Amino acid sequence: MATFGGSLPVPNVQELVREHINTVPARYIRSDQETLIISSGSALLLSLPVIDLQKLLSAESMDSELARLHSACQEWGFFQLINHGVSSSLVEKIKLEIQEFFMLPMEEKKKFWQQPMDVEGFGQAFVVSEQQKLDWGDIFYIATQPTYIRKPNLFPKLPLPFRDTLDAYSLELKKVAIAILEQMGKALKMETAEIREIFEDGMQSMRMNYYPPCPRPEQVIGLSPHSDSLGLTILLQINGIEGLQIRKDGNWIPVTPLPDAFMLNVGDIMEIISNGTYRSIEHRATVNSEKERFSIATFYGPNPDGEVGPARSLISPDRPALFRREGVQEYFKAFLSRKLDGKSNIEAMRIQNGEKQN
Repeated sequence: MATFGGSLPVPNVQELVREHINTVPARYIRSDQETLIISSGSALLLSLPVIDLQKLLSAESMDSELARLHSACQEWGFFQLINHGVSSSLVEKIKLEIQEFFMLPMEEKKKFWQQPMDVEGFGQAFVVSEQQKLDWGDIFYIATQPTYIRKPNLFPKLPLPFRDTLDAYSLELKKVAIAILEQMGKALKMETAEIREIFEDGMQSMRMNYYPPCPRPEQVIGLSPHSDSLGLTILLQINGIEGLQIRKDGNWIPVTPLPDAFMLNVGDIMEIISNGTYRSIEHRATVNSEKERFSIATFYGPNPDGEVGPARSLISPDRPALFRREGVQEYFKAFLSRKLDGKSNIEAMRIQNGEKQN
């Protein structure tokens, strides 16, 4: 697989916490972060969209559920998915084995460390300068589908049974992603074959997150505010500790996951494909002083040999393209070369006044 970019090496936060520190090292102190603001919080929390995949695929309820999906992608860029068809036993297995993987001794984990100029493995992502402030969290990032993009030094070397569980989980989440993306295409009134062509043999990757407790959680951020770069993200919260917040109408709102649900959000590529009809959602992760938190985000995007750009069936003289076209590989190299910063990634793809369109 092509290497799209890397991240500078940084300290392991899990090891920092094991040293029983009482203060936060200066590089993690984030005075730039807004504090939590919830306006009419309970009402907003109650109105988070919930989509039922079985209803979406059933002839009797399809139309009304499709309208709900379309509205969720336009208004929120975020929804919870129930009745998704992934077995609870597989979900429980992946939850347990990710926690065990992060708890491996450091000498074992070093076998899976990020290589120079590569983002896959244990470490952090989007660290582009030695002066940059750091997130209070560690990640393990890995490409999972199609199988030919898997790095020979990572996926095949994962310990069993974790490797087999991750393989099964990646196949199940590919099915979920394709089902939802096809329904999005239908809701957008794209040409039937177009969305399938864009995402067929699409690129799937997973980011496992570990957020250790912090002695001063108000001084740090677990994951900087950003929108996701790919088409669709499927998040599984692993150990019941909340921390995800989404930006809605200028406020940061904490998300309470439903039992047995996945949390899905529209990525930048889907905002681009929809020519701005759907919105990628800015989100962040906070930490606390007592409990560690685990999560796994599965990203699904176009074929690595494809291109990123508005769907041709959604462009017309009345609705010109808002974003430029770019090869998927060039798009990712640009994304990984900058630090996470709100929606700066998609803004770089926006056509400016006077700029020629392809």
